[in-house]
Amino acid sequence: MKRTDFDNRGLLLLSGGEVDTFLQGLVSNDVTQADGQKAVYSAFLTPQGKFLYDFFMVRSEKGVFIDCRADDIPSFGKKLKMYKLRSDVTLEDVSADYQVSAIYGGDLSSILPTDTHQQTMPDGTIIYRDPRLPDAGVRILSTPSFDINNLCADIGSDADYQSHRIRLGLPEAPADLIADKSTLLESGFDELNGVDWKKGCYMGQELTARTKYRGLIKKRLVPVRVDGDASTGDDILFNGKVVGDIRSLEQGMGIAMIKLDALRQQSTFDVGSAKISVNLPGWIRLPDPAD
Repeated sequence: MKRTDFDNRGLLLLSGGEVDTFLQGLVSNDVTQADGQKAVYSAFLTPQGKFLYDFFMVRSEKGVFIDCRADDIPSFGKKLKMYKLRSDVTLEDVSADYQVSAIYGGDLSSILPTDTHQQTMPDGTIIYRDPRLPDAGVRILSTPSFDINNLCADIGSDADYQSHRIRLGLPEAPADLIADKSTLLESGFDELNGVDWKKGCYMGQELTARTKYRGLIKKRLVPVRVDGDASTGDDILFNGKVVGDIRSLEQGMGIAMIKLDALRQQSTFDVGSAKISVNLPGWIRLPDPAD
């Protein structure tokens, strides 16, 4: 097991009597499923259905924590306050009160029992399973008084975590998920438990639902193995035509956006003088062209 303490994650705390009603009309997943027993992965979209922010919702006695990118907190918080109007909801940036960490790799049953998805410690530290994939690991929102080394003292770098999540095919903003451009289904949110199809309307829901039920996905984020020198942003070529681009790279692995037509014909592509090979994990479901 390794532990990475993030310096690029922060926490918003939403409290008050109308938090669930407020969030339910804005985010892609069902906030009520964040019930104190498990966390929920979700996204906030533009009215046109384009990606803006992704985050984890974690409920505690204090309210609902939003575990998100620290750089997103000023703009995300501003948007939430804009929609809050007179709702009984209080938003507070509590990033300074907690350290966000992840523990991954190996047997995690010593961190959380196999049948437990979220646990709150006496000091308020919250440990929860990453709701996207079982192999993603556990995440910790620890208070200053909590000795996280008792959970895992083997500290990994940010590059270690990047290698871990890229190998699994987990997208991350802003490298893979591009604000005002990416959509949820081309980014794997359906398979990664980031969308609830029964919860009703939310911001951007119309385009997201239409994309799913009309089979409008034309490209997908996929993990790739890189053989040679390549850089993020490089074009991916198939028969001399650009069919995608590289988004993330770490230790010979990457995440790339590639057109489905090309993926159905080929698994190896050119990137300048380098080659990339698609390394599809079992959780990714490419749409059947007959659909």
